[in-house]
Amino acid sequence: MEAQEIRNSLKEVDKNTWESKKVGNVPIKAYANQNLLRRMEDEVFKQAANAASLPGILKYSYLFSDAHIGYGVPVGWAGAFDLKEGIISPGAIGFDINCGMRLIKTNLTLKEVKPKIKELVDMLFKMVPAGVGSNSPQMLTDLKTLTKSDLKEIAEEGVDWAIRKGYATKKDKERIEERGRVESADFSKVSEDAFKRGKQQLGTLGSGNHYLEIQVINKDFNKEIANSLDLDVMKEQVVIMFHTGSRGFGHQIASDYIKKFLEYSSKNGINLKDRQLAYAPFNSEEGQDYFKAMSCGINFAFVNRQIINYQIREAFKSIFKRSEKDLGLDVVYDVSHNTAKIEEYTVENKKMNVVIHRKGATRSFGPGNKELKGVLKRTGQPVIVGGSMETGSYLCIGTKKAEEESFGTTLHGSGRTMSRVAARSAINPGKLLESMKAKEIYVKANSITGLTEEGGSAYKDINEVVDSMDKAGISLKVLSLRPIGNIKG
Repeated sequence: MEAQEIRNSLKEVDKNTWESKKVGNVPIKAYANQNLLRRMEDEVFKQAANAASLPGILKYSYLFSDAHIGYGVPVGWAGAFDLKEGIISPGAIGFDINCGMRLIKTNLTLKEVKPKIKELVDMLFKMVPAGVGSNSPQMLTDLKTLTKSDLKEIAEEGVDWAIRKGYATKKDKERIEERGRVESADFSKVSEDAFKRGKQQLGTLGSGNHYLEIQVINKDFNKEIANSLDLDVMKEQVVIMFHTGSRGFGHQIASDYIKKFLEYSSKNGINLKDRQLAYAPFNSEEGQDYFKAMSCGINFAFVNRQIINYQIREAFKSIFKRSEKDLGLDVVYDVSHNTAKIEEYTVENKKMNVVIHRKGATRSFGPGNKELKGVLKRTGQPVIVGGSMETGSYLCIGTKKAEEESFGTTLHGSGRTMSRVAARSAINPGKLLESMKAKEIYVKANSITGLTEEGGSAYKDINEVVDSMDKAGISLKVLSLRPIGNIKG
């Protein structure tokens, strides 16, 4: 079915919820308002249709309001697969395994932070390396000599390793998706090349759309939930958000297994609609090997974000001359974007485990979910939605409707409207810096090229994409967040 035919078949079945005709094994379900849906590239629908033809896919091939062209499937896509009949595909997960967001609260106000923003951003820029090929922070000497045995512990233990080493607390762990560790990790399934690429990259942001941002709470949409999370717009409270993943370690894992799955397809006579969607049956030896290696990438990314978290705390303590407890530097939540996980859902009135692929998509569990603990059991899971460095971000919350309709999944960010190449041509770096200065955003970047790639006009309207999911009931708005300081790779 051609892209235009898919578009023409889309019918609105609920507010901002659209379903197509069957385009393979299942229909496409898209969550977006009419404007966002109309502006999605044709290739987005072609990629979603290719995914809908994969063996064992259940219910729908899902698109979210931030969807744009990706590798194999769109960024802003999800699909759940039967454990017996279904597959696993690196292209439907992403090269940056467990690319994710973390939000940290503070007890500080805008009035306290604003006079120190330049000093604070400059210090964080030194303490949290950013950019292509960046290596672990110089001041954390124990990370500079990691052995294969060390990386095995990191990849298999996740944040438990960081707790043992003093980079994390048990309190941190309770506010991280999967509590910072997936148990399916097996380092023996990871290549030597992945080890070499990953061993010096813990505690680094990387490049592209990865960033570290100091923000102030701008507006609240659900005061009760915000207050339950110890967040208050009336105080002009300052928070820290950052976005990064598994760096070269995860990228190499994905590259290794895409190559292996292409060989598997050739050997087994599998006719791929798109070579970028090379796959193996989930329960095959090859499928399980990738699942275990990919799980190592997930755990590595959790540790990477935790070490950055540690460095942020050290920087704030140094600048403000106050204790960590006094500063209130607690994790609000840490969410993953690019993963495959086994989760339980009701499909055709029967509870079953599925392997849910999320590519540029966030888990969105509602109140009462068994995976949530403490106050989150009552509120639902926080959903951190990053925008561009000019436009701000959102904190949302998961819903029971998402669990019932979209395999507990929602959007992850604002979504690109132009490629990085196009952004470099279209966005004037001088004007971009002037615009950010006018908005009182102090920015520190490794390269002006990287900065222009991430200009606000290269992205969809964050307010529109978040509002679309809110109106669809798949994730609900809690707070909007305005940037005051930004670090880019």
